[in-house]
Amino acid sequence: MAGGFVYILASRYRGTLYTGVTANLRRRVWEHRQGLGSEHVSQYAVTRLVWAEPHAAIADAIAREKTIKRWPRAWKFNVIEAQNPEWRDLWEEINA
Repeated sequence: MAGGFVYILASRYRGTLYTGVTANLRRRVWEHRQGLGSEHVSQYAVTRLVWAEPHAAIADAIAREKTIKRWPRAWKFNVIEAQNPEWRDLWEEINA
């Protein structure tokens, strides 16, 4: 079975967050940036990729996404800032 990614998008530094899971991170983030797929993302302009975590199996990625979605915002901020303290938009990095 193919792998996947859990990812977090943000509207801005410590702004509105969206947690998702996908088998194709580039495509999915591009879709979000085009306003496709999630009304929440479109409504609140949540298009900055600030965190992503690869998984060898999509089932593991789905399980991790479900866990993260239950976390308080502060925990999500902590996981983002451990990997990306400046809250850079990682879009360019995944397209390099």
